[in-house]
Amino acid sequence: MSPIRILLVDDHAIVRAGVRMLLETDPELQIVGEAGDGREAVRLADELKPDVVVMDIVMPDMDGFEATRQIKKKHPECNILVLSMYDNEQYFFEILSAGASGYVPKKAAPMALAEAVRAVQSGGVYLYPTVARSLVEDYMRRVREGGEQETYDGLTEREREVLTLIAEGYTTQEIALELHISTKTVERHRSNIMEKLNLHNRIELTKYAIRKGLIEP
Repeated sequence: MSPIRILLVDDHAIVRAGVRMLLETDPELQIVGEAGDGREAVRLADELKPDVVVMDIVMPDMDGFEATRQIKKKHPECNILVLSMYDNEQYFFEILSAGASGYVPKKAAPMALAEAVRAVQSGGVYLYPTVARSLVEDYMRRVREGGEQETYDGLTEREREVLTLIAEGYTTQEIALELHISTKTVERHRSNIMEKLNLHNRIELTKYAIRKGLIEP
């Protein structure tokens, strides 16, 4: 199996050297390039096509937020793993929204970084325990306040209606009759819903509808 190809991005050369030494002890990981700022990271991502970018956040010229957005827009298959000295909600919520798949603070145990690289490369999400805890606490706070059920990730009112009926078990034909629209329109709404929510089947749609309070379990 080919090694995981990694691009290191950090404005401190000594940090890059330490991360390189750490990761290169693993024969399944290969460092293919280094960048000292976000702009250089975007250029090297174009040139080297890495599997994973280990990205710092605060850098000169272009920060990790913008670099992540640009890399993910041009190379959606590339996985971004953040390695940052900052361990607070302000940073990791924004970088995850920009497209990163994982967040590891620099104070983490050395073995966590290689584990995180493998996790994001396999299509998963890696959150260091302190980060994961903050995300869960934030979600639970919004649930208690009712905010989580009131936000629907960009769905229109009609799409919410279609989603609810799908989750309740209605067929395409039944939804069309219920909403007085054509079956083709129902199918288009279903496609838009799945794309917006990154969901792939009725089971996932149903779980989402339950979590948002659109239907009862």
